[in-house]
Amino acid sequence: MQLDSSPLRAADITPDLKKQFAFLSGGRGDNGSPIIVFPEFPTFGDINDREFHNVLAYLTSVPSLSSTGVGFILVIDRRQDKWAAVKGTLLRIAGSFPGNLQLVLVLRPTTFLQRTVSDILFKLNKDEFKMKVPVIMLSSITELHSYIDRTQLTQELGGTQEYCHEKWISHRTAIEGFALMVKKTAQTLQSFGTELAETELPNEIQATTFLLSTHSTKKSKMKEDLLVALGQGSRLLESINEPVVQDPDYTMNQDELENLATVQRLLSQLDETERAFDEFWVRHHTKLEQCLQLRHFEHNYREVRALLDQVSEKLATFSEVGISPAHVEHIVSELDTYEERVCTLDRALALSRDGDELIQNSHYAEDSIQPKCSELRAISENVSSSLRAKKDHLLKAMELHQCLEKASKWVDDGIYLLASQPVDKCQSHEGAELALQELERYLDNAGQNQLTDLSTIWTEYEAVLNQQLKKIFQKQVLMQEMFDKRRVSLKKLAAKQTRPVQPVAPRPEAFIKSPLSSPGQFPHRPTYSNGRHASQSEEEENLAVLRRHVMNELLETERAYVEELLCVMQGYASEMDNPAMSHLIPAPLQNKKEILFGNMPEIYHFHKRTFLRELEQYTDCPQLVGRCFLERMTDLQIYEKYCHNKPRSESLWRQCSDCAFFQECQKKLEHKLGLDSYLLKPVQRITKYQLLLKEMLKYSKGCEGAADLQEALTSILGILKAVNDSMHLIAITGYEGNLSELGKLLMQGSFNVWTEHKKGHAKVKDLARFKPMQRHLFLHEKALLFCKRREENGEGYEKAPSYSFKQSLNMSAVGITENAKGDNKKFEIWCNSREEVYIVQAPTTEVKTTWVNEIRKVLTTQLEACRGTERRFISYYTAFFYVNCAGKYTVIADYEKGNAKELSVKNGDVVQLVREGDDGQWFVRNLSSSKEGWIAAANLIALIGKSKSCQSLTSSEGSGSGNISTSSSCSETYTSFSDIKS
Repeated sequence: MQLDSSPLRAADITPDLKKQFAFLSGGRGDNGSPIIVFPEFPTFGDINDREFHNVLAYLTSVPSLSSTGVGFILVIDRRQDKWAAVKGTLLRIAGSFPGNLQLVLVLRPTTFLQRTVSDILFKLNKDEFKMKVPVIMLSSITELHSYIDRTQLTQELGGTQEYCHEKWISHRTAIEGFALMVKKTAQTLQSFGTELAETELPNEIQATTFLLSTHSTKKSKMKEDLLVALGQGSRLLESINEPVVQDPDYTMNQDELENLATVQRLLSQLDETERAFDEFWVRHHTKLEQCLQLRHFEHNYREVRALLDQVSEKLATFSEVGISPAHVEHIVSELDTYEERVCTLDRALALSRDGDELIQNSHYAEDSIQPKCSELRAISENVSSSLRAKKDHLLKAMELHQCLEKASKWVDDGIYLLASQPVDKCQSHEGAELALQELERYLDNAGQNQLTDLSTIWTEYEAVLNQQLKKIFQKQVLMQEMFDKRRVSLKKLAAKQTRPVQPVAPRPEAFIKSPLSSPGQFPHRPTYSNGRHASQSEEEENLAVLRRHVMNELLETERAYVEELLCVMQGYASEMDNPAMSHLIPAPLQNKKEILFGNMPEIYHFHKRTFLRELEQYTDCPQLVGRCFLERMTDLQIYEKYCHNKPRSESLWRQCSDCAFFQECQKKLEHKLGLDSYLLKPVQRITKYQLLLKEMLKYSKGCEGAADLQEALTSILGILKAVNDSMHLIAITGYEGNLSELGKLLMQGSFNVWTEHKKGHAKVKDLARFKPMQRHLFLHEKALLFCKRREENGEGYEKAPSYSFKQSLNMSAVGITENAKGDNKKFEIWCNSREEVYIVQAPTTEVKTTWVNEIRKVLTTQLEACRGTERRFISYYTAFFYVNCAGKYTVIADYEKGNAKELSVKNGDVVQLVREGDDGQWFVRNLSSSKEGWIAAANLIALIGKSKSCQSLTSSEGSGSGNISTSSSCSETYTSFSDIKS
């Protein structure tokens, strides 16, 4: 029995149906009852109950409910069988037929015997069948036709109906499969629609884009499944209609008509489902797209809002006044350039228009978009207004500064005039008259240069006034008083006088020269006691004018330098990242921006954001500008990195200097000079600082900031020296170690070098004794390097020399003799108790003195460290070891004797000092073997007690020989300097 509650499908019982022991022919009785035929089936008795029940249950479920309600007509064909078969069939039907029965027609066996038996036995056993409907025994097909019309019977039963069991099974399987597909498709679409409706809209662009893509992909898959179902239904409909298409006179039976109606109904359901889903999808997709538009709008709004804030902050950094006309003009130029390059305002207005368009297109988030659009327009208008106002203020400031500059120049020129008049020539009446006329002519031009009443200027330039106006006005008044005093004096001198007139000022040539081009010191002004000399205030004012000239040049060149760096960064460096220019960049230049420009961006940001602003704070007190340099000296060391990279940059430039990329950039910038000239600007700038500091120091003697200026100058020169030294250092080739482990580079230079080697007590000089080696020496804190200088062919930095490493001396194992015989430019460097001696000849005695002093500092530092270590060691252990260990030493290196007087020792042997010899040789006794002999003191380390090693150090210092060495060690516990590697 079928125990599963789910309805049977043809696909589930296809093998049972194919046996065809019962089938629906498609015929109907007079009252529309469906006809089930049980054809001849000799093995009917072998069919098990499950198969029998499943087939009958399925067959009774196929017709429509209206038909099955009337009841089924069963036609049982047993004409070729026996009564037992008839009886068995009726019993099985009576016991398990699942539907309503209206009539049972049995074609009994046709043989005479079986027909007679069946008539008799049927009457006797009629009650046994328990049939609630009539069971009619028929003897022939003709009798059957009296109950059922021939058109409703198959040809096997004498009817005219065409029936194909395989085709019937195929149609039923396809219809049921299609119905199941329609059901699943509808459920899937409904589930997907529910998922879409319940989905929350994301708050980010990426999530929204992903959701839109995911939903669109799922929707496309749904549509594909829907189209597949529609295609399958259409093909099934064509298959059912095929007989009618082939034969227009063909009449479908009732089952075929019901199948046709079922497929048409399913196709109609699919069409309605598709239409409803498409309408829903349009709404959902529109909302998702609007959500994505909103997220893009919000993202752009945040970006533009932040950019507008940056623009506002940037505009706030632009001064509305400036310190000079050139400065104001520079600010206006920067402002114009900034306005051209900043497209934030245009972007903000465009974004507000995009928002308006979204609102016009009925966007669901109108309440969120509208306020943002209004805010963008308002802020853009405020920024534009601020920009216009700042330009107006700057133009006013430029006009005022031009007036101030003109007045200041008139005052300065007046001071120069007063200072340069040769009063000695005024001893005569004619000379005094000429000087007086010169003053009068100068004062006649005062009207067009002097500042007028302050109240008038205040009214006209109130928005841009600063303290400079009052200062210049006071300066103008002071200068006017000076002129009046001079004029009175000259009028007196114009009269005939008997006393000689002494000069009161330096010659005018001293002031005609440019302050920055004069190599001499500011000229000395003699003082006189006759009252007709220039006052001290005049001299101070003259020096102040000169300091202002230097400060103005420092600031103007600094601003120009920053502008040039910015121009290079934007016009060249940024263009290397521009996709539109990438095709012009040659292969050797690809991804080489950091090599070409080095750390120029770091230099630009330091000067733009920090150094220039701090320098401007010293405009009114230029003599104190040294403090600014001292405070930023560490930052200025970034130039060392730039200079280190310069050789690589120049090499790359020479490879690609003629490429179209550089030519196009230069053309856009309208530069007359190529990029290489601008890449040299940082090197020139760090050099320019020391020149400007020298000039400022020259005019600031005795001022408050003179000491800071001197220290700043020294520090800048130190940076230049460090850069120069490091450029030589990176040119060393062949050194296998790490140069950074040698400590700071202290000195470097070229020398003539001779060498001497000692074997035993005999000195062996090099064969080339009188032909010195040319060596370039590099003095580090821990080592002295000997290199051979090699000149390179090429241009620029490629022409710079390289240095082949030859040897190095550990500074912990060397000594120095300041004066070598025969030449005051020579000194000696030796090691291993003078077994190796290097005679070094400097180009001048000054260079020799500098090197000797520097080496002495290194050795003295090591010696003091040695003594400090020894004192700590001795103070701790003397109480226990002093008596037993005085004068005893440990051998720190194996030594094989070279002659009979020397002693062979091994590392770790303990020896007793007997006496000291010359050249660092000691006579000792080996306490293990009791043998005695000579050994180099450098191979010994003191145990405790009187350290002769340290005594020899101090004695060589005080001997007057000029020798210093730190090659010996201090104690057994502490490692010797010659062993130190770090």
